Amino acid sequence: MIPLSWDEVAALGLGQLERGSDGGPITGISADSRVAGPGDLFVALNAGVDFVDGARGRGAATLVPDDQHAALAALAHLVLSKSRTRVVAVVGSTGKTTTKDILGALCSPVVSTVFARASLNNEIGVPLTVCRLEPETELLVLEMGMRGLGQIATLCEIARPDVVLVTSIGPEHLELVGSVENVARANAEAIDALPAGGIAVVPTAERAPELEPFLRRDDLDVRRFDQSALTADAEFRVGERTVRLELPFTQLHLLENTLAALTTYEALGHPLDRAQEGASRIELSPWRGEERALPGGGFVINDAYNANPTSMRAALVDLSQRAAGRRRVAILGEMAELGDHADVYHREIGEIVAQTVDVLIAVGAGARFYMTPGVPEMHAVDAAEGFGNLLKPGDAVLVKASRAVGLEGVPARIAKIAQSW
Repeated sequence: MIPLSWDEVAALGLGQLERGSDGGPITGISADSRVAGPGDLFVALNAGVDFVDGARGRGAATLVPDDQHAALAALAHLVLSKSRTRVVAVVGSTGKTTTKDILGALCSPVVSTVFARASLNNEIGVPLTVCRLEPETELLVLEMGMRGLGQIATLCEIARPDVVLVTSIGPEHLELVGSVENVARANAEAIDALPAGGIAVVPTAERAPELEPFLRRDDLDVRRFDQSALTADAEFRVGERTVRLELPFTQLHLLENTLAALTTYEALGHPLDRAQEGASRIELSPWRGEERALPGGGFVINDAYNANPTSMRAALVDLSQRAAGRRRVAILGEMAELGDHADVYHREIGEIVAQTVDVLIAVGAGARFYMTPGVPEMHAVDAAEGFGNLLKPGDAVLVKASRAVGLEGVPARIAKIAQSW
C-alpha cells in the first residue's frame, strides 16, 4: 500500500485510533484482524470491535471508527490522493465480477494493475480495494454494485473513475429500484461521475436501449461492444481489429464478458497484440461457472454466486449447448429482489427451462415458478440436500440461484455423492 504517515491518519479524526507496535507509517489497511500485523491499520467493522485486542497483540495499529463507511471512504481518499493511477469502474446488471477478473488479468502484464478480489463492490469493498494501491500502481480496476439509486454515485465519490465499463442492463434489484429503466439510471451514475474526456464502454444500443438517455454528454469518449456477433471460437472484433484468444473457458456469456473487457483494454491504449499474455492469467472468482468433472463422464457447473433473469437464461442455454448428449439437470433456486413481478420473471425462465433441461430440481418455494409444462422431469425440494437420488452417472448438472439461497456448496455435495456411483 502507498504509505500513510501516522499524523495524516490521525488528522482525519475518524474515531478511536491507537498506534501499532512499530510506531511507523501505515503500510496496509485491513478489516481482518487475523492478518493485521506491524505496519497495518486494523479497521474494526461491525463485530470487528471484538477483535481489536487481538490485532493490537499482533502489533497492528487499530481504528474503531465513529462511522465505518465514512472512515473507509476518508482513508481511500487519502491513499488515492497520493496516486496517479487510472481508475476503471465496472458496473452493470450481470457479469461484473467475471468481467473485472478478465480485465484485470488482461491489463496486468502491460501495466502495474490492482483489481478487486471476488465481489468487493460496496461501501466497504471499494475503499478497501483502493487502499491496496502501491506507489507504482498504474491501473485500478474496481467493481461497483448497486442495490438502489445513489449507491454507485457514492462509490464514485470514493474512487473517482476515469473509465466506466457497463456490462449489461437488465432486471435486477427491482424491489429497490422498481424498473429496468431505473436499473439503467442507477448504473449510469458511474457515467455521470466521469470527468470531461472520460471513457464510457457500453453495449450497443440494441443490447441496452435503456442506457442511451445517459450517453448524451458530448465530452465523453463512448466505445461500444457488439456481443451479438460473438461465436464460440473466441474470436473478438475490437474496433477495426479481430483478436483471437486462447481462454480457460468456452461459455458464450463469459466470451461476452471477455469482449467487454477487451474493448476496455483497447480503450485504455493497451496493445491488442499482447492481450494473450493477460488471457493466460485469467482466474475467475469462485462460484461463477466453475466446472467439476463427475464419474461416468458427467460434470457439474457451480454458478451459484448470484442469479437474475439475464444470467439465468445464459447459464441454461450454456448447459444445453455443453451437455453434448448428456442428461441435462438444473438445480435452481429463486432469483431474489425482483419486486412485484418476480413470479412473471420466474415463469419466463421456466419457459427457457422447458427448452434446455431434461430434469429440473427446484429448491425452495420461490423456485416452484420454474416448474413449467414441457420439462420432462420435475422435482420440488425444500432444501438443497433433497436431490441425491435424482442424479445419475453421466449427468450434466447446473447449480444456480441468488446468493441468498446458498446453493454454492451443492456441487461439492454432488461430487461426494458421485463417489458411490
